[in-house]
Amino acid sequence: MAVPDDRAAPASVIERRSIDYIPDAERHGRLFSQFTLWLGANLQITAIVTGALAVVLGGDVFWSLIGLFIGQLIGGGVMALHAAQGPKLGLPQMISSRVQFGVYGAVIPLVLVCLMYIGFSASGSLLAGQAVAQLINVPDWQGVVIFAAAIVVLTILGYRVIHMIGRVASVIGVIAFVYLFAALLAGNDVGALLGNKHFSLSSFLLAISLSASWQIAFGPYVADYSRYLPRSTSAGKTFWAVGLGSVIGAQASMVFGVFAAALAGKNFAHHEVSFIVGLGGTGAVAAALYFSIAFGKVTITTLNAYGSFMSIATIVSGFRGNRHISSALRLTYIFAMVGIATALALLGKDSFLKDFSAFILFLLAFFTPWSAINLVDFYCITKERYDIPALSDPNGRYGRWNGMGIGIYVLGVLIQMPFISTHFYTGPLVASLDDTDISWIIGLIVPAVLYYVAAKTWPGNVADRLILPTEQNASPASGSVAPAHVEVN
Repeated sequence: MAVPDDRAAPASVIERRSIDYIPDAERHGRLFSQFTLWLGANLQITAIVTGALAVVLGGDVFWSLIGLFIGQLIGGGVMALHAAQGPKLGLPQMISSRVQFGVYGAVIPLVLVCLMYIGFSASGSLLAGQAVAQLINVPDWQGVVIFAAAIVVLTILGYRVIHMIGRVASVIGVIAFVYLFAALLAGNDVGALLGNKHFSLSSFLLAISLSASWQIAFGPYVADYSRYLPRSTSAGKTFWAVGLGSVIGAQASMVFGVFAAALAGKNFAHHEVSFIVGLGGTGAVAAALYFSIAFGKVTITTLNAYGSFMSIATIVSGFRGNRHISSALRLTYIFAMVGIATALALLGKDSFLKDFSAFILFLLAFFTPWSAINLVDFYCITKERYDIPALSDPNGRYGRWNGMGIGIYVLGVLIQMPFISTHFYTGPLVASLDDTDISWIIGLIVPAVLYYVAAKTWPGNVADRLILPTEQNASPASGSVAPAHVEVN
């Protein structure tokens, strides 16, 4: 196999890399940009609506806030552990799943990841489209289409522009949220809302699930945005930079959503954007808030579109045997994924809250087992010793299909089914648990334990160290390398 060129390339606004390894000469960035990216990605309208669901679906304000915070810590910890893999491996997140599932087997969670991207992009495009429509006085569907066009352009530009947008979005988001919180506290009796306490275990666990699922859903692509950091970047510092940005941003948004939904009552559904803006004022202030909502969705929706391109590219490259994606193919993938998400946004605009709540909760059933397996393998079994060239070779160290990883993943999904509670599917054991959904807890713990025990009992072909594509004597077919560590600079 040809050795990738590790020479530094001139900085470009348009990203030239896709799912290939990022050599040391092209590593750049600071941890603060990770914090601002994830802060900006979470200070936005969909996170507000997610927090509001805790009240819309029956919880009180006080216990919803506590439940959401607990879920943030659990889910944020999981996603930040994935983020810490980026600087070490220099790879997008999902391609590393080939270690646990095989070069072909990794397609299984990847297909589900693509569905996740489409769902989140659709929901984000709908809410941002409402804000764009109000801002420029056009029908909602036109606002959705205009927003989608902007996302296509930013996704094509890639990594550097995404981080730049994240920094701007974090500043705009902080200003908008401070203003909205001030308006909410000044015009309403928040103390009365907090004083109305009616603890319900099912509603409390629902709040935990909403925020945990929100954070865990970032896991399949969070390392995509940390992979350009210098390889010497501390894993612990990456964990805290990403985790704090995401948890602080999401919790602030969801707290506001809880209060907004409690104040609005039945008027919140189908009027999420206009009600929130109405809390802040009218005229020029309202226009500024509509702009902040639309811009706030730019970061996360671009992340979803970029991540969907990376996932599709990873699927195709697994069967093609290489990681090079042409510019034309990259553009095709981006147009396809954004187009599907936009179509779904337009078709589902009349039942958004109900469908979105079911989507993010059901999503947990498929991503908690993947997160558990990936994290246990990286931190406890292989201990960062990945053979990166072998990730592109179905005849190499990791093979085509990893029966153990796939089997535990499928079991991890199936074992949750009796405990899932959504409006389109309810498991048989939910009623006996007072309608409490504990599926994601089982889906996180059971696969982690099973994979650890199985990997220790039947150890696979684990490399003795991290093997980079820049090593001249790498032999992907055999999974072995010469002792010399050679990098081309």
